[in-house]
Amino acid sequence: MPLVKINDVNICYEIYGEGAPVVMVEGYSAKKENWIAQIKPLSQHFKIIVLDNRGTGKSDRPDYPYTMDMFADDIDGLMEFLKIEKAHIIGKSLGGMIVQSFALKYPHRINKIVLINTTGTLPVNPEEGIKMLVDGYIEYYHASLDDPARTFFKKSVQEFDRKFRKKMEEDPKHIFYGLFSAEDLIRESTIDITTPRDLKNQASAFVEFNALDKLHNIKNSTLILCAEKDRLLPVMMSEKIHEKLPNSVLKVIKGAGHNSNLEKAPEVNQSIVDFLKN
Repeated sequence: MPLVKINDVNICYEIYGEGAPVVMVEGYSAKKENWIAQIKPLSQHFKIIVLDNRGTGKSDRPDYPYTMDMFADDIDGLMEFLKIEKAHIIGKSLGGMIVQSFALKYPHRINKIVLINTTGTLPVNPEEGIKMLVDGYIEYYHASLDDPARTFFKKSVQEFDRKFRKKMEEDPKHIFYGLFSAEDLIRESTIDITTPRDLKNQASAFVEFNALDKLHNIKNSTLILCAEKDRLLPVMMSEKIHEKLPNSVLKVIKGAGHNSNLEKAPEVNQSIVDFLKN
């Protein structure tokens, strides 16, 4: 897997397919492999660039607090290295916050935007919520070292709709949509694990994040996908983004949780293809 040094940090990335470039940015603690349900289908239409954010996967994990600007600068540096002047850009959860920050800082780099299950701001005093998030993920980290499968299904309560979670538990080998199984997701959760130190450094970017009042400056066509049963970042957070973005379309993915890009992969993928090709 190729690495490129950007801002003194090695960023790991991979490229799939040909056509218009699409940069995909994952969320908190997540690796580029978490796009397992998107890479193959979308790369049939576009040149897909996935990356490990600093602090995840095979990218470097410098030990200091990260900011949204740092994440945005990493994307800009990667595009510069790849000689990509403009690209469509997709971000999920924390990745969606990074994409908003990137769009505000580097508007000339973007064609269209897709935001998945994200938010434009956090509560007025987010420190307590962020601490709970970090502590929870650290607990999952330690538990996964002993029993990754049990930990995966425990964590999945927050990330998937109950019906989909039940299907995964009943048959972990079942391949959903010809793309992935629960076993695949569990196996990936044991590789290049995001450590407690990394979790704390990434979470620092949440503290000052507030793009909501600046979103009117983003003129790019934007598709906002949100999940009806998202417990982490509910639909109303995407609705607020939609209200502020002048050229946005909002679509609610029914019967899905925070990982709607996995459990409703065909619908999410078709929505993205239709939007980017329109």
